[in-house]
Amino acid sequence: QTQQQEDGTELRSYPYGDLFAHVIGYSSMGKTGLEAQGNFYMLSSHINLMEQVMREFSGQKNPGDDLYTTLDLELQKTASDALGDRKGAVVVMEPDTGRILAMVSKPAYDPNQVQNQWDSLRTDSESRLLNRATQGVYPPGSTFKIITSAACLEEGVVSLDDTFSCPGYRIVEDRKIRCHKVGGHGTETFVQGIENSCNPVFMDIGLRLGSERFCDYFEQFGLMSLTNIDLPGEAGTIMHKREDIKAVELATMTFGQSFQITPIQMAVTVSSMVNGGRRVTPHLGVSVLDKKGKTVKTFKYGEKEGIVSEKTSETMQELLEKVVSEGSGKNAYLEGYSIGGKTATSQTLPRSAGKYISSFIGFAPADDPQILGMVIIHDPQGIYYGGTIAAPVLRDIYDNVLPYLGIEKK
Repeated sequence: QTQQQEDGTELRSYPYGDLFAHVIGYSSMGKTGLEAQGNFYMLSSHINLMEQVMREFSGQKNPGDDLYTTLDLELQKTASDALGDRKGAVVVMEPDTGRILAMVSKPAYDPNQVQNQWDSLRTDSESRLLNRATQGVYPPGSTFKIITSAACLEEGVVSLDDTFSCPGYRIVEDRKIRCHKVGGHGTETFVQGIENSCNPVFMDIGLRLGSERFCDYFEQFGLMSLTNIDLPGEAGTIMHKREDIKAVELATMTFGQSFQITPIQMAVTVSSMVNGGRRVTPHLGVSVLDKKGKTVKTFKYGEKEGIVSEKTSETMQELLEKVVSEGSGKNAYLEGYSIGGKTATSQTLPRSAGKYISSFIGFAPADDPQILGMVIIHDPQGIYYGGTIAAPVLRDIYDNVLPYLGIEKK
């Protein structure tokens, strides 16, 4: 909301406090978030979150244009409540369109207090100003196995009934790289390898693919480019140079270690793996209306087809549904719903610090994805496995979101 002061200056207020802090941003001490993006269009009014919020504010006599967004107030509240006080991020989007329905980053800040707290926020060790969804790069861990699987299926170096042996590790050059299951998974098919989130299986298929083709798929999938979300300051992928990727680097990359990426990049890339092979542009802006309610600008966003084949996309839907119904993602299961997804537990550097990131990415319905969510939890206390910590967060979100969106049980 914007109020005109006696001296002619505008005073911005944010009625939802920290709930939308990282997407709406602030307009004091510079501009961030949609405040910054909207500024290019010379917006001077309040930012409406959705139609019902517009109606709520309809009595306000604010000058200027209104920016309509994809954000949903109820979904944002649900996502924020599910994450709780934990450090991390949640993204909920439509994988078919790129519309962002909810985006939460914690710890957060109150945009109303930025000017008063600027010195402490700027030097804050918790980085409350950081939007962890778009700026917080992290090692993705086993959620990246979705991308490795899709690349290897596209290249034809693995089939669903290929068998592997997991003794609990692989020796790659002079390195012993372990599976999360110390005793190993024994003999397993590729399908079981995904369900079990078995590192040796993915090291094997990644080495079959080779570093050159792996890098080619990185570029084909869009991982080396920004998503171009309509928020400022998006971070890019931090990756080895092609010439530096040897057998050990390739092996660790196959299960999401030794490089860093943003949650929004993961969400968008996985969307293209399960939506038929189209890379969409994630976005929040929908349209701009003038003070008379006339649409003066409708935002359009690009997409790219052919990221993966429809066959590979359908296969990934089926495989990831089994991860939730039968494998490591069972804590995301919701009775009556078909959900696909993948867990991850990644270790941050230095490894001696013993700090982890738990995450889960999931979509529903599995055979016709209409909603995709991603949960990232930094430095979980006690149990830190993604399947135990992050998957239930998305389950709780979906328990509310799926009925709200009209997605019916089967």
